[in-house]
Amino acid sequence: MGYLANLLFIRIWILPVLIIQILFAQNKVLNSTNKESKKMKRSDSEWKRILSSAEYHILREKGTERAFTGEYDGHFEEGTYVCAGCGNKIFESEKKYRSGCGWPAFYNAIPESVEEHEDISFGMKRIEITCSKCDGHLGHVFNDGPEPTGLRYCINSVSMDFNSEKEN
Repeated sequence: MGYLANLLFIRIWILPVLIIQILFAQNKVLNSTNKESKKMKRSDSEWKRILSSAEYHILREKGTERAFTGEYDGHFEEGTYVCAGCGNKIFESEKKYRSGCGWPAFYNAIPESVEEHEDISFGMKRIEITCSKCDGHLGHVFNDGPEPTGLRYCINSVSMDFNSEKEN
């Protein structure tokens, strides 16, 4: 009787748990594959051909434009900011504010439009922001922004284009 009870226990409890674990693992693989497949893949020579030299320097080489020189620092028209490399929508104008830092500043990004990476270049520890679609360098995020998030997304103007609501 002990053998049959053990066999029944395995069939009723362990087998379904194993099936659920296998299905969950497959779903995780499919989801990560889907996310990666949405990434824009271009060769270095393709990026050089389609981007201006300034866009290439900032988006692909992680450069920075000089403070207070960017086209969108004092720009407050209604619309959407998109990645200059791929057109991915990254910031809404309602989330933009005057930070005084010399670069366009936003207190929130469009959900899933940017990714964060640790940046320890130039002897500083910062959080780099890249486009979730093409991996282009946009700028950095700091925790000294206004409510409701307390964040300051400090973004290079060259890494963005602007789509005005007036044009739509």
